[in-house]
Amino acid sequence: MRAHNERLVLSLLRRRGPLAKADIARVTGLSPQTVSVIMRALEADGLLVKGDPVRGKVGQPSVPMRLAEDGAYFFGLKVGRRSVELVLVDFLGQVLHRAMELHSYPTPEGTFAFADKQIAELTARLPAPARARIAGLGIAMPFFLWNWADALGVPKEKMAGWRKADIRSSLAERHDFPIYLENDASSACGAEVVFGPSTGPRNFLYFYVGYFIGGGIVLNGARFSGAGNAGAVGPMPVPTPNGVRQLLDVASLFGLEGQLRASGWDTDSMWRSAEGWDIEGDILDRWLDGAAAGIAHAIVSAASIIDFGNVLVDGWIPRDLCERLVQTIDEKLAEQDLTGLTRPAILTGSVGADARALGAAALPLSQRFLLERAGA
Repeated sequence: MRAHNERLVLSLLRRRGPLAKADIARVTGLSPQTVSVIMRALEADGLLVKGDPVRGKVGQPSVPMRLAEDGAYFFGLKVGRRSVELVLVDFLGQVLHRAMELHSYPTPEGTFAFADKQIAELTARLPAPARARIAGLGIAMPFFLWNWADALGVPKEKMAGWRKADIRSSLAERHDFPIYLENDASSACGAEVVFGPSTGPRNFLYFYVGYFIGGGIVLNGARFSGAGNAGAVGPMPVPTPNGVRQLLDVASLFGLEGQLRASGWDTDSMWRSAEGWDIEGDILDRWLDGAAAGIAHAIVSAASIIDFGNVLVDGWIPRDLCERLVQTIDEKLAEQDLTGLTRPAILTGSVGADARALGAAALPLSQRFLLERAGA
């Protein structure tokens, strides 16, 4: 666990990129002597490396410091309704290796078996010295999985094992690094916070379109979770031509999959990859219109509580489809009565389909090395 000021420096460099010691002291308010001590310690630990000297000013050339790619490694395990995936990322958040397995529905036994096997295989792909720098595993998964048996179309008893399963503790018994657990949509939101661009918004409402839509809230550059459900946008009531329904009923991929199955489409392909979907235009257009209308209504409801300046939308969908969804949401929002409200900008998320898996990997990274409220 890093000390507070070390985390502050690491968070600053992650957000702003390479900086000289004098710049770090100016931004953080720490004394130059304190910054020098911190930088020497982080460099000795292999977390920072020197950049090329910057010349052209009076005095000694400044030497920017940057994060070391091989400073630490993290696993991210995403447990989804239709697939389970493991990624291994470096200290910069770059995916080095990944493994995925499709399933009709997730089970604890299948998830444990996949995780144990792939953790061993992906670890073996690292050079031997790097294996000691694996700093943790994050798990992103839907909570209360046993409640989703009907939506998944499987008997309740098939999902009952999740009532007693403690995936974090079970994996912690078999692996010697810290393990963290978070809701999958919250993890996706966390990926935007940790790995998003330095110029990205610091306050936003976040939607992630997966098998079920979920989301999160970011205020002052940090996620706001409240008692645990803040930003859980899926249950929000929205009007539809068939009456008021929950947002997850109209803006989730399970609805699109159901329509595709009815038309004879092989839906497994949409879970193998979030790119290259060759979907019949009418089906996609109907789903897109309904999803955008539902999200627009949810935005209006949320904006009446917190005046978000921005809304970010991402998901397990092709990038061009995500951009179409954002555009359609913006059009639907223009049709709403926003009297008394500030209309937020609707933006495409920067992380993409990997947001849940990367968000899982960001859990040990954040817990051990960063401050979300770095003020950077």
